[in-house]
Amino acid sequence: MTGAHAVVAVVVTWNRRELLLDALEAIYAQSPPPAAVVVVDNASTDGTPSAVSEQFPTADLLVTGRNVGGAGGFARGMARALDTHDCDLLWLMDDDTVPRPGALAALVGAYDTYPAADTAAGSAGRRPALVASRVVWTDGRDHPMNTPRRKPGVRADERRRAAAVGCVPVRSASFVSILLDAGTLRERGLPVADYFLWNDDFELTTRLLRGRHGLLCPASVVEHRTRTFRSTDADPGERFFYEVRNKVWLLTRSRGLSPLEKVVYGASTVRRWARTIAASHDRAVLRRGLLTGLVAGVRAGPRPNADVLDE
Repeated sequence: MTGAHAVVAVVVTWNRRELLLDALEAIYAQSPPPAAVVVVDNASTDGTPSAVSEQFPTADLLVTGRNVGGAGGFARGMARALDTHDCDLLWLMDDDTVPRPGALAALVGAYDTYPAADTAAGSAGRRPALVASRVVWTDGRDHPMNTPRRKPGVRADERRRAAAVGCVPVRSASFVSILLDAGTLRERGLPVADYFLWNDDFELTTRLLRGRHGLLCPASVVEHRTRTFRSTDADPGERFFYEVRNKVWLLTRSRGLSPLEKVVYGASTVRRWARTIAASHDRAVLRRGLLTGLVAGVRAGPRPNADVLDE
């Protein structure tokens, strides 16, 4: 238990044993620690499952038969947290993310003390649907890969309420340390497993936050130990296919964005794709990924999670 809440941490990993072990050590060292830790291993071949079982025997370890990507891994782990551990808050974490002391307590504190709205109309008086950590790189700089999108057009009352708990309102966030309200997740659904990688966190968090409140909590700090300090605009190679296909799915089939937001984010996406291709060392690969991703995204939507995870 973390205060009055049953918090379950969910970590997805694939062939990053040492990074994962550092992350788990920091998660269990939180004061107080989560009520449970679910680790989803995406069929690693580096000895990750045995290392987790040996060093963290209380972890709830799920080993997949194949790599279902970050999207499938989080969908499976979050379902486990909701169904088996009956939690009311979920703390999502990548395997290369190390939370600093007090990171979890700061998230829960912001969630608990977020003040009620001036009026009780609609959903305005509810607690936040999510609270995101500040993500830094190994040298302490804010990591450009994991910056939550601040909420545009925020009303003064919402800005004031967020500031009262040392936070700022956000419209989306990444899976690198976010605290989710389990009730909202049960109501609005799990990540779309067929995304595999990229944009799955953006799709889920915009869906959870539409008409609800989300916060960035600078007092909660985690270190994202990526190899290099760069944004997602860096040369993605063959993985550009997933960026394109998934963004088409998000803009045409997700309920996360309003029609106006889809126009704004769609225009921003086209500009970013153009910059990414122009800066690439292998533009042919990215042009091929753009074409195949567009075709795949338009031709069919994502399959149901049961079909993806059970095949």
